[in-house]
Amino acid sequence: MSRHVAVVMGGWSAEREVSLVSGAAVAASLKRSGYQVTTIDVQRDMGSFLTRLYPKPDAIFNALHGRYGEDGCIQGLLNILEIPYTHSGVLASALAMDKPAAKSVFAAAGIKVAEHQIASREDLAKGRVMAPPFVIKPTNEGSSVGVHIVSVGDNYTPTEWHFGDRVMVERFIAGRELTVAVMGDRALAVTEITTDRKFYDYDAKYAHGGSAHTIPADISPELEAEARRISILAHRSLGCRGVSRTDIRYDGRDLYVLELNTQPGMTPTSLVPEQAAHVNISFDQLVSWMVENAACDA
Repeated sequence: MSRHVAVVMGGWSAEREVSLVSGAAVAASLKRSGYQVTTIDVQRDMGSFLTRLYPKPDAIFNALHGRYGEDGCIQGLLNILEIPYTHSGVLASALAMDKPAAKSVFAAAGIKVAEHQIASREDLAKGRVMAPPFVIKPTNEGSSVGVHIVSVGDNYTPTEWHFGDRVMVERFIAGRELTVAVMGDRALAVTEITTDRKFYDYDAKYAHGGSAHTIPADISPELEAEARRISILAHRSLGCRGVSRTDIRYDGRDLYVLELNTQPGMTPTSLVPEQAAHVNISFDQLVSWMVENAACDA
């Protein structure tokens, strides 16, 4: 057992509040399992952060979500410090967070992805994009931050877009929302997500009652096996390690990978702990496994 674990959480991304909830749940779990735990709310002052990392912990549980914590930045720093950390390394984290880059890797691996284009805010405002319905997304945010579905007849204008000049415009795929957690080399389960909202947005993900999770999903054994297969393939194609979660859209005929999350939430409404429990892995066992498999990039 790693004796001393530092849980890094918070940060300054759009997902700060969710990260704090994940980090608190993880820290409580590690204490229950007998670890010495330090919690660190990461701020932009790296000097202060480095000071709080000494004496060096045996491992870092990275509970940061979003930019700087999930995109390879903190991973690179921890590699330099030679402190093993949970979840994926620099390259896999950076690729997964950059949605267009991840989709290119998936497509090269033979995984179906939705058609997309990268547009400017001006292109979007002037309608120089694909015909609706389509989805607009930031290229490098998580938890559905900044995501909008533009339907036929909508007069969407990007006046409230705060995510840079680059906009990812993706063909909207009508159908069912599925997700698969991968733990090491094992796909845990297939969950179907439903919500009364227009789509599985930030509030649907984290608000109590915002969505319903059916586990296992009510799909055929063949479709379940395929969802598991492509989730493991997506995990491996990006070079992920530890735990990831792949989000999939099923249009009644084909499965499309929307994105892969290298640091899924560990909140009370999160999908990965729910899938782990479904296969008799408790929250404490899941957290401990992640810490005991912490590593730096080779």
